[in-house]
Amino acid sequence: MNVAYHLQKLGIAPALITRVGLDNYGKKLIQLMEKQGISTDYFQMDFELDTGKVLTTPGEGDAVHYEICSPVAWDNIQWDDHFLPLLANSNYFLYGSLGARSEASRRVLYQLLEVAPFRVLDINLRPPHYDRRVLEHLLRDVGLLKLNLEELELLTGWFSGYTTEASRMEALQARFQIPTVVVTRGSRGAVLLTEGRFYRHPGFTVELADTVGSGDAFLAGLLFKMTAGTDPPEGLEFASAMGALVASHHGPTPAYRAEEIRRIIHGGTKN
Repeated sequence: MNVAYHLQKLGIAPALITRVGLDNYGKKLIQLMEKQGISTDYFQMDFELDTGKVLTTPGEGDAVHYEICSPVAWDNIQWDDHFLPLLANSNYFLYGSLGARSEASRRVLYQLLEVAPFRVLDINLRPPHYDRRVLEHLLRDVGLLKLNLEELELLTGWFSGYTTEASRMEALQARFQIPTVVVTRGSRGAVLLTEGRFYRHPGFTVELADTVGSGDAFLAGLLFKMTAGTDPPEGLEFASAMGALVASHHGPTPAYRAEEIRRIIHGGTKN
């Protein structure tokens, strides 16, 4: 949802497949999406389960601890044949590992992956909501994998003895044949590996409010630039500015203008 919000603000028209409850949270979510002009045509209503909620607690530094409530409506997404023309007319299909934690939604996700266009996987390893077997299935035929340093270490720890960041990224890319791997590094920026070459950006210094949703904003910025066909350095810079912008606000979906992104790029301080 956060990625869809930012893509819409950048002028990209996303569609979100999800399921919400009949509670006030579900109503507010639909209202928020409609206010932003984001399609809710593929929102399903659940008459038994509540809308999904995530409780956050600040940790040390810029870390955040998440409690992801379960079971909730998005654990019960059902197949709809209208998904097929939606994917056929899409440039990217973005999904996460959390969407596969329940059998019902995982079954639908696997069906979607069979017909999906360019696949973008944003791994969200929030214990206890993942296991190795499912993750390895989700990593198949991925075009772009986005993860953080902690997730990189966990995944590669299953099958490699590499210790450096670069060697871990190369091992992950080689094992699953992933064309592009991007790792966010918190306040230390991000690194992208594609076509045998590493690209790095140190990130931008901003007055921190909270980091919730900054990774989603980063990914939205990167996809926006990929859609425009820009080169990796420019894409990383823009994505890093998006992440920094959201980190300077409270909450994952703040109101902002495009000028603020350009201001960070041209006037902000790189770490």
